[in-house]
Amino acid sequence: MKTYEHYLEKNGYRAERKENVQCTFLANEPAGAMANTANKYTHYLEKNGYNEKTIITYQRNVTRFNKWCVSYGTTAETIDYKTFLKYIEYLRKGKLKPITLKTYVGNLKTYFDYLVEGNYRAQNIIKELNIKGVKKSVISNYLEYEELEGLYYSYPINKGKEIARKRNKIIIGLLVYQGLNTRDLQLLEVENIQLYKGKIEVPGTKKSNSREIELKPFQLMEFMEYINEIRPKILQETNKATEQLLLPIGKSFKLHNTIYKLAKELKEINNSFIDVKQIRTSVIIHWLKQNGLRKTQYLAGHKYISSTERYEQDDLESLHETVNNFHPFK
Repeated sequence: MKTYEHYLEKNGYRAERKENVQCTFLANEPAGAMANTANKYTHYLEKNGYNEKTIITYQRNVTRFNKWCVSYGTTAETIDYKTFLKYIEYLRKGKLKPITLKTYVGNLKTYFDYLVEGNYRAQNIIKELNIKGVKKSVISNYLEYEELEGLYYSYPINKGKEIARKRNKIIIGLLVYQGLNTRDLQLLEVENIQLYKGKIEVPGTKKSNSREIELKPFQLMEFMEYINEIRPKILQETNKATEQLLLPIGKSFKLHNTIYKLAKELKEINNSFIDVKQIRTSVIIHWLKQNGLRKTQYLAGHKYISSTERYEQDDLESLHETVNNFHPFK
């Protein structure tokens, strides 16, 4: 990746003094530290799965913010909440659309996370800041955790074809407890189940990161039976030779029809059930409540934190007191 210095040069930026204060990436740092600080932030973004184009956009917004900080007599490390709202007022004068403002603030939320992680700041003061005027989709049809577990525990394995039912039980467990989607299920191979570690390794794709997720103790027992007894029976019955973990009963290797039939059965267990995407959505919402944003991003395999943020369910009736008392979008 090209250095941030090169990016600034190409776009006509120069390290310059304004009112005897060095206008740098971090406003109060000497010019020689600019590239080092920018490279640290670049590394932070790369570590969290951002691509080169996105990183350049984030850096540009940070540069804009730090230049404003210099002109206002503050820094990114010391700015308080009310002063930050002044920056939003400054942006509004450019007649930006609310969605654009939200994007700018979202970029800076990530920057403030970086500052906190690097001990430049004690806390991210803008983490809960929302821009009024931006419509946010509210997920209303998700299942509570008890309902998710109900799908798993209520699914009968002693009805119908045993090898299919026990395979389906494995699938439901992976949906409910590891939040996998259909693509994840399709890609799993036997070696991805690490019984000795009590974990599953979910392969990454172009759209998702790989991750290791703990298996529940009862899942370990079920996987031992499935891998050693059930799966070999499926292979024999279908005359297949493959390392694919979850196999349809039939000639096809694709799980779509298996998932479709399973979804119809889950609908009979809980009428609120819609499809397996709803299960994953519900699991991610539960993870956010239990684990926070960063860990949920990892567990879900999201490449970008913005993908995880879409699942955050704000209490629209409970806004921050400071925002109620002083907010530029009232």
